[in-house]
Amino acid sequence: MKLFGTLLLMVRRSLRQHALSTAVTVASTALAIALVMAVFNVSQQAERSFTAGDLDVEAVLGARGSEVQLVLNSIYHLETSPGNLPWSLYREVAEDPGVRFAIPYAVGDSYRTFRVVGTTTDVFRDLRFGDGSTLAVRRGHQIFDPRNREAVIGSTVAERTGLKRGDSFNPTHGVGVGADGGVVHDERYLVVGVLEPTGTPLDRVLWIPIEGIFRMGGHKLRGTGEEFEAEAGVDIPDEHKEVSAVLLGFRNRSTGFRLSQLINRQGKIATLAYPVQAVMGDIFNKLGWVNRVLEVIAYLVVAVAAGSILASIYNTMNERRREFAILRALGARRSTVFGAIVLEAGAIAGLGSLVGLVVYLAIGMAVAEIVRSRTGVHLNVLAWHPIFVAAPLGMVALGAASGLLPALKAYKTDVAENLVPQS
Repeated sequence: MKLFGTLLLMVRRSLRQHALSTAVTVASTALAIALVMAVFNVSQQAERSFTAGDLDVEAVLGARGSEVQLVLNSIYHLETSPGNLPWSLYREVAEDPGVRFAIPYAVGDSYRTFRVVGTTTDVFRDLRFGDGSTLAVRRGHQIFDPRNREAVIGSTVAERTGLKRGDSFNPTHGVGVGADGGVVHDERYLVVGVLEPTGTPLDRVLWIPIEGIFRMGGHKLRGTGEEFEAEAGVDIPDEHKEVSAVLLGFRNRSTGFRLSQLINRQGKIATLAYPVQAVMGDIFNKLGWVNRVLEVIAYLVVAVAAGSILASIYNTMNERRREFAILRALGARRSTVFGAIVLEAGAIAGLGSLVGLVVYLAIGMAVAEIVRSRTGVHLNVLAWHPIFVAAPLGMVALGAASGLLPALKAYKTDVAENLVPQS
C-alpha cells in the first residue's frame, strides 16, 4: 500500500509539472473515446429507432415503386411521394376481412417545411403505439371535423411555428417548402387541436381532412386517368379520388403475405411495403459498410491518442533522468520507477476516458437533436451499451501499454551518470 501511495505521489507530481502536455493528451484521448462511443451507440440507437418503430403499422400501400421510398414518405414523412393510388384500391384493401385498419394519406402540401397530410379521423382512433396508446390531443383541444377546414398539428409543429389552438394557416403547395417559397393556397385552416408529444415523426405533421386535399385550389385528381378538379359544394365521385398511401394493420400475418403476393407479384399499379420493419432493416443492412468505415476511423483515432500518450511521456524522459537517478539513489527500485511511468500513462488515459464521457454526451445530444429536428425520431443516447465500459477500459489498457517504452527507458537510467552535476 505504501508503494502504491508513493507511485501515486510521483504520478500526480509529474502530471502537475507537465500540465500543458497532459491537458493536450487528455483532450485528444477524450475525443477518441467520445468518437468510439458515439459511433457504436448512436448508430445502434438510430437503427433501433428506425427499424423497430413505435407505430403499430405493419404495411404501407402505395404507388408502384420503391418500398423504401414509400415507407420513408409515409411513416417518417421524408422523401417525396412515389405517386397516387385510385380510391377504389384503397377501399378494396380496407374492406378485406384480414385487414384490421386502413388509414389513407393524401400529401403534396406543407406549411413552413412541415408536411400537411390529408387523412380521415381513423388516424386518431386506429394508429397506435407500441404501448397501445393512440394519438391524443391536449386537454381542451379536439380533433378536426372532416366537413370543415380544420387541422390538428403535431407538438413540434406547434413549438417551431408558434401555431396554437385558435390560430389558422394557409398550406403551401409542395413538400418541404419554406415560408418564402412556393405557391400559397387560398384555403385557410383553423387549428382546433395540438397533439401531445409522441417522440415520433408524427410530431412534425399538420393533419387536415383528406377532403381538404382533394379540394385544395390547383389540385387535380386523376383517379380515372383524366384530370378532375373539385367544385365547391359539389360531391366528388369516388372514381376521381386518389390517395398517396395507406397505412395498414392486419389481423394475422397470413393476410400480409397474401396481399403482398397479390399486389407486388401479380399487380402492376401498386406496391405493398411489408413488413415495414424489414424494409427499414434492409436500408441499414445495405448501409452497414458505412458503420464499418466509421468504426475503423474510430479505432485509428484511438491509436493516435495512444500514440500521443507515448509521445507526451517519452519526450519528458530526458529532463526527468536526473529525477529518476535521485530516486534510485534514495533507494527506489527500478521496478518502482518503471511502475510509476506505466501508471502515469494509464492515469492520462483514465482522465481522458472520464472527460470523454462528457464529450460523448455533448456529441450524442447534438446528434440526437439534429435527428429529432430533421426526422422527428428520438434517439436515446443514454441507453446502455457495452461500449460505455469497453471503451474506457480498453483506452486505459492501451494507454498503460503505450507507457511501456518510456518506462523501459526510465528503468535503464544509469544512476552514476545522471547524478553528475550539470554545468
